[in-house]
Amino acid sequence: MSASKAADKIEKIIARLQARIGEGQFYEAQQQTRVVAARYTKAANWSAAIDIIYNVAQSLLKAGQGGSGGDLCVLLVETYKQAELKPDSASKGKLLTCLRLFDSEEPTRKKYIGEIIAWSSKFGEYPAGDPELHHVAGSLYAEEHEAYDAEKHLILGTKDSAEVLARMEYEWFKEDEAHTAPLYAGRAVLPYLITANVRAANTSYRIFTSALTDERQSQLGIQDVSSNSADLRVFPSVPLLNFLGLLLLAIQKGSPDLYRQLTAKYASHLKELGMWNEPLEMIAEMYFGITKPRPSNPLMDMMSGFFGGVGGGAPAGGSSKKPAIRAPTSMPTAEGLD
Repeated sequence: MSASKAADKIEKIIARLQARIGEGQFYEAQQQTRVVAARYTKAANWSAAIDIIYNVAQSLLKAGQGGSGGDLCVLLVETYKQAELKPDSASKGKLLTCLRLFDSEEPTRKKYIGEIIAWSSKFGEYPAGDPELHHVAGSLYAEEHEAYDAEKHLILGTKDSAEVLARMEYEWFKEDEAHTAPLYAGRAVLPYLITANVRAANTSYRIFTSALTDERQSQLGIQDVSSNSADLRVFPSVPLLNFLGLLLLAIQKGSPDLYRQLTAKYASHLKELGMWNEPLEMIAEMYFGITKPRPSNPLMDMMSGFFGGVGGGAPAGGSSKKPAIRAPTSMPTAEGLD
């Protein structure tokens, strides 16, 4: 069969299945799509299978059939995996077109997002998943005020993600008391630093503090301080916001002594924020080469001394491996990393 005849045949199959949807036979359209696509998949005719699934899935989603459409979207990703398709503008474009058609309340959407990230992680160049896919998913969640889901994706997104995340955190902060500003700013700054994305950490801090200055300058007594080496905005009533800004400056210098001075100065305030302990330990190690001493086990230390063992510093009965922080779960090599 010639290429043009094959293409005509696929178009007719798609039109027939879309006609079923137009008649309200949604389940039938979904099932028939699965059967037809399976035939092409078995023959390794990936482009035909993908075209059929993609077009019918779109039509179902547009018809408000999120369950059936979502099922076919997941099948589309499965077909990508079977075809060992790599992420590129065309393959990602189809997935993102479908993603934008989901209703925000459709339960299948979260599964679909997980599937497209997993596919891009396996077949693409980014171990934590493709940044563009993360950015679009995170931006959708941010628009819907689903902060936790948005954070997970925007932290691993593109160079445009930092602004979206910072503005979302600021909107979230506005529902809280003024003194909680560092908690919200830190939800962007610290994870970006842990993923080695210094540029995004600086961008998110700048956008968050600029919005705060615009809206609450008189309330918070915000001051601008300039020196030969840096310009800094000072928040006298919100000390940990100053800490984050100074931390970003210290990272530029890379001086362990500077970091120690900074954490000593703000020790009493940091003590109140136990949730920052682990991220700051990681940041201290990554940027300043400061490793927190492991808990010592005297018996193991003595045995190690006698027999030259390697277990002296490990906690008894367990691993000395550093536990994972809450976000993010893996280290990406994402767009715009410094």
